[in-house]
Amino acid sequence: MSKYEDLYKSKLTTVEGALSKIKSNDVIAMSCYGSEPVTILEQLHTIKDRIDNVTIWHLLGYWHYKFLEDNPEYVGKFDIMATFYGPAARKLHKTGRVSYQPNHVRDMVPKRVVNQRPNVFIATVSPMDKNGYVRESISLLMENDAWQHADTIIVEVNPNVPLVYGDTEIHINDIDCIVETTRPLISFPSPPMSDIDLAIGQYVSAVVKDGDCIQLGYGPAPNACAKAFMGKKDLGVHTEMISESMMELALAGVVTNKKKTLHKNKMVGAFILGSENLYKYVDNNPSILLKPGSYTNDLRVISQNDNMVSINSALMVDLSGQVNSESINGKQFGGTGGQNDTAIGSVMAKNGKSIIIMPSTTAKGTISSIQPYLPLGSTVSVTRNDVDYVVTEYGIAHLRGKTIRERVNSLIAIAHPDFRNELKEAAKKNEIW
Repeated sequence: MSKYEDLYKSKLTTVEGALSKIKSNDVIAMSCYGSEPVTILEQLHTIKDRIDNVTIWHLLGYWHYKFLEDNPEYVGKFDIMATFYGPAARKLHKTGRVSYQPNHVRDMVPKRVVNQRPNVFIATVSPMDKNGYVRESISLLMENDAWQHADTIIVEVNPNVPLVYGDTEIHINDIDCIVETTRPLISFPSPPMSDIDLAIGQYVSAVVKDGDCIQLGYGPAPNACAKAFMGKKDLGVHTEMISESMMELALAGVVTNKKKTLHKNKMVGAFILGSENLYKYVDNNPSILLKPGSYTNDLRVISQNDNMVSINSALMVDLSGQVNSESINGKQFGGTGGQNDTAIGSVMAKNGKSIIIMPSTTAKGTISSIQPYLPLGSTVSVTRNDVDYVVTEYGIAHLRGKTIRERVNSLIAIAHPDFRNELKEAAKKNEIW
């Protein structure tokens, strides 16, 4: 038995033993997406009677945890700092126990630690190798930056975690306690695509060229874009999220990464989000490179990829080109994520492009996604100074370098026909030119 195996056994404990490390006023950062430490977090609520003012850095949270419930017993016990709003955060928002941290992925942790340092880090990792390393193989969005600030590191070791190369390693010497689990990883099946999504994908495909390096977000419209790329050649990937659709493009020989000017022959991302099939695909795959979000989303890094194309979804765009991708009726709904990073970084690249995609209407066709002005309280996720292409199922509006008058005409042309006259009248009445 090696010294690392002895050290591993000495740190092995139960969920209760791991939770005993948490005390009042602790700030907990945890791994996210498919690598959420579910086994530990499912029991976090059990320490409520002996702690106060524990803050949890939380992202998305599609899994159900009791500490995220609207329960008065948790007031003053567990407060949530959310870097992205998922279903759990949206439900909890009205209680005042959760608040959104405006951020760019590129500097999410450095900005936050100025005001609040995480002193506990909890992650799901792969089994230890012969050299004493475990791996955070599914998400490095903020994990790599966060764990280095922590005084206490707790890990769930799970044999279902794939082995992914990159900056994923944590050494056994840095870990304080270990909980073993064999539970399946959280998976995110691809959402179904509508005819509108497919139409958007076809328009985006007209902008993307053979040999381009792409970034895609999550959702049916980005998946439809990937489907439309199936006839292309030698695409590369430098992205925040490695998705199911990127795997499919690689398996089809569309994504080869041969033409990339940075990390040639590698699919680069900050986290992996998808099904068990995707986790199997990235396991021990030398073409996959996982890097921290502070690296993948750094404008200076993104812009080193010639022919870089970012493709991101939005909720609403106004006639001047301001993009809202995260709030509805003035309330936080999602988050900026890496949209601002990739939108700006891409247009900084040689021959780079940024594409914002959205259906032309929302609320079952009753509201135009293109508005004269963003509604009061809306978040500006991408400023009009940084917008490039906007695409709906009705076409492509190329806004880079255009005046407001030119943008008005371009955007109305891709709005839903039912709202075009209304938009023209509003633009004239409000002198939006």
